[in-house]
Amino acid sequence: MADVAAPDTGQPAAPGKGVLGRAKKKRVGIRIDMTPMVDVAFLLLIFFMVTTVFRRPLAMEVNLPEPGASVEVPESNVMTVYVDEDESLFVKLGKGGIEPLAWPDLRPNLESASEANPNLIILVKIHREARYEPMVDMMDLLEDAGMERFSLIPMKESDEKTLEEVR
Repeated sequence: MADVAAPDTGQPAAPGKGVLGRAKKKRVGIRIDMTPMVDVAFLLLIFFMVTTVFRRPLAMEVNLPEPGASVEVPESNVMTVYVDEDESLFVKLGKGGIEPLAWPDLRPNLESASEANPNLIILVKIHREARYEPMVDMMDLLEDAGMERFSLIPMKESDEKTLEEVR
């Protein structure tokens, strides 16, 4: 009789042999060392943490009065600074008259008035139509000048009329 080939079952013919009887190659696993990549990642993290600019938040502490509380202050201890809707400045010291003032002249004026009267309180009256920036500039200027006693007040209609007369 003739030799009949065995059916192909997909099993190797002998141990260590492939399907077609060839020697099976053993795969070698590749091992990649991740240590250098982790080192670089941490070095980058440390670099960016060290080179970042650390800055304190720019905030000013504001002490609000108790609701309904009022304090009587002599008019001689009050300096009123008016900020108009077009960012014009006017100053009234004590019982004196209202005078126009330029922004660069405000700080020296505040410092000299504060030296003359240590109990000086600054009232800042800002027009309701004025932009927000002059109010922030005013608060920064007061803080830089060392003025700790000041109050922000919206301008009344009577103040607006008085400023119109001064112009």
